[in-house]
Amino acid sequence: MRNHTPVTEFLLTGIPHTQGLEHVLFVFFLAFYLLTLVGNLLILLATLTSSNLHTPMYFFLGNLSVFDIFFPSVSSPKMMLYLLGQSRTISYQGCACQLFFYHFLGCMECFLYTVMAYDRFAAICHPLRYTAIMNPRVCAILTLSTWMGSSVHASVLTFLVFKLPYCGPKEVGNFFCDIPVVLPLACADTSLAHRVSVTNVGVVALLCFLLVLTSYTRIVISILRISSSEGRHKAFSTCSAHLTSVLLFYGPVILIYLRPSSSPWLDSVVPLFNNIVNPSLNPLIYSLRNKDMKLALRKVLLAQCLSLTVSEFSPFLQWRQSSFQ
Repeated sequence: MRNHTPVTEFLLTGIPHTQGLEHVLFVFFLAFYLLTLVGNLLILLATLTSSNLHTPMYFFLGNLSVFDIFFPSVSSPKMMLYLLGQSRTISYQGCACQLFFYHFLGCMECFLYTVMAYDRFAAICHPLRYTAIMNPRVCAILTLSTWMGSSVHASVLTFLVFKLPYCGPKEVGNFFCDIPVVLPLACADTSLAHRVSVTNVGVVALLCFLLVLTSYTRIVISILRISSSEGRHKAFSTCSAHLTSVLLFYGPVILIYLRPSSSPWLDSVVPLFNNIVNPSLNPLIYSLRNKDMKLALRKVLLAQCLSLTVSEFSPFLQWRQSSFQ
């Protein structure tokens, strides 16, 4: 055993081959980050304020909006700060927190897509028993299960990665801390942590994907049995948004964690899509083809505009009232 100085901070190297483009990238990522926050906040407000959207489908969509607000917030603020010339260092504890919350929120979103697929299965395959199957108690249990399962998943991965000694080098080859770029920096045998992390992520992603695939197989069979073309189109339209989000979510997961060899370019570019671009697309996906959601969003925007108008003119109205008195 040799004496080693433990690492107290890591250095984020950022996105490779982007030297000189820092300000352009900052504007690009800031735009997507603000679009993500505003879009998902509007979806959340619409689901909370509109009585027409107080159904299991929109309850889970509201949860998805909450996660899409927090998920890019794990890595985007730090990345945008060092794009502006701030320090690229991140503390040991900060790196561990990034890894935990990245996998906690990512796993939660994975579970939530599975629950949403089951909700669509119950609505289309068992429409008469839908309210009994997806009652408030079941929705609460499914939501609590996603929180607990994701917490266990992220805790195991974080413990395995950061129980290893780190004594240099300390350059993290990405714009945030994740298993594929942090684990090679350990100055000890990483085979156990590597096997468990790949197995853990692979089993969770594969199991959820198979459950989603099973649900949609049953959904397609049920839709094809509908006699009217209008009914089939309506049933397909209720599932198209969720299916698009599932495909956009699982594509980056497969490219990052389940490919046989590592690629520095993929390790940086693919997470950018998963962390920043994908959460900003969900509000568009779920609102463009959904009449109820578009109507609720219009009401929310109209209410906000009216409140701003009233607040701006209230001093004038108070002055007019006092002058007449």
